[in-house]
Amino acid sequence: MKHLIDIGANLTSHSFSKDLPEVLSRAQQAGVSKMIVTGTSIDHSQQAIELADAYPEVLYATAGVHPHHAKECNDKTLSTLESFAQQQSVVAIGECGLDFNRNFSPADVQEKWFEAQLELASSLDLPLFLHQRDAHEKFIEILSRWRDKLGAVVAHCFTGNTEEVMAYNDLDLHIGITGWICDERRGQSLQQAVQHIPLDRLMIETDAPYLLPRDLPVKVKDQRNEPAYLPHICKAVAHYRGDDLESLSTSTTEASKKFFNLAI
Repeated sequence: MKHLIDIGANLTSHSFSKDLPEVLSRAQQAGVSKMIVTGTSIDHSQQAIELADAYPEVLYATAGVHPHHAKECNDKTLSTLESFAQQQSVVAIGECGLDFNRNFSPADVQEKWFEAQLELASSLDLPLFLHQRDAHEKFIEILSRWRDKLGAVVAHCFTGNTEEVMAYNDLDLHIGITGWICDERRGQSLQQAVQHIPLDRLMIETDAPYLLPRDLPVKVKDQRNEPAYLPHICKAVAHYRGDDLESLSTSTTEASKKFFNLAI
């Protein structure tokens, strides 16, 4: 496997502050040639852009506000995101969406700023990088109203079941799969659901430093996930789909290049 693309890595996390160059080197040695750095707030979007600018053609950035941070939004948020979107390294709006699991921001506030970022993406003609947790019905309701105004959309870090995959297929969404599929306890529904994702809509990601694959053959200090483990995730996805590994790795890379409009 060569030239894999990690479509979601939280490289602005403090856990990477001391050894990011080594993390990127390990990723490239493992065959992960490019990584999309996730913007989850105004501050982290700015940091993602700065990282991408520091490592051109290796790192790219998204710019958005995660539902956890929706309560931090104000009358300057959208104009700031719009200015971020003008940067060459920014390849998508997001991470945005709904998270009713913890409700760090009130549900109605999450919905307001989710729709605001959908509108922004539609006006800028940029792809959308979406988050959904324990909010499937409301997520589908809102997204369905906007879908014909939007371009490419990915449901990032998908951990759901076959029914949810089929609903996303109906909306022509891409789907990002993480190391959750490697979890023998919680990943069983996903192991079945991944078989129903159209090959040209399937992408892979680590969501580092989170979601370290539970079945890695080596012990990992501090349980920190990193992009170098993406090939392990790719192998698991190929296994549960019954796909040839080389073909799957090629298809996920091609889907990611097309989705984010990467000129490589």
